[in-house]
Amino acid sequence: MKILVASRNAHKLTEIREILAPYGLEVEDLNAWPEIGELPEEEDTFEGNALSKAHAAFKATGQWTVADDSGIEIDALGGAPGVRSKRFSPEETDEANNALLIERLRNADDRTGRFRCAIALVGPTGQATASGAVEGQIAHRESGAGGFGYDPLFLPDEAPGRSMAEISPDEKNAISHRGRAFRQLPQLLASLTD
Repeated sequence: MKILVASRNAHKLTEIREILAPYGLEVEDLNAWPEIGELPEEEDTFEGNALSKAHAAFKATGQWTVADDSGIEIDALGGAPGVRSKRFSPEETDEANNALLIERLRNADDRTGRFRCAIALVGPTGQATASGAVEGQIAHRESGAGGFGYDPLFLPDEAPGRSMAEISPDEKNAISHRGRAFRQLPQLLASLTD
């Protein structure tokens, strides 16, 4: 079965394809649909943004569509940056976002947080959602050359002493918020197609 992943983010698409590989799904992305512009991300929740993007892409293509919204929540910052993770800093780059996070937590004793991901599947028979999370700590400085976004600062509880950017892609996909959410996609599909 063909599924449209409503994203053009190359890093995210690589992870999603690796996560979904065991399930025999044919994954297409928005690069195959250049006429579709930016998808809406104006909701206050990860689930709301995922649903909004999935509905827009499904409406434009008529294909089964899955969209995700994900980000990092920091307890000492009241859950920020949350749904604004990509746009945390004025520059909206990984480097600037990470630098701002380090600055905001400079004097914080509590460095706990989590990566959170919500996915939404939309098709001709309805919609369904799922989510995943991974708990951890925010490091004082970046480490590791893998991953993207906040990965060099996030120390997952399930990989002690290493950042998400220091573990292998297979290890990351096994414990990540995105992996946990997208591994539920076959069940979501079954619930809407049976």
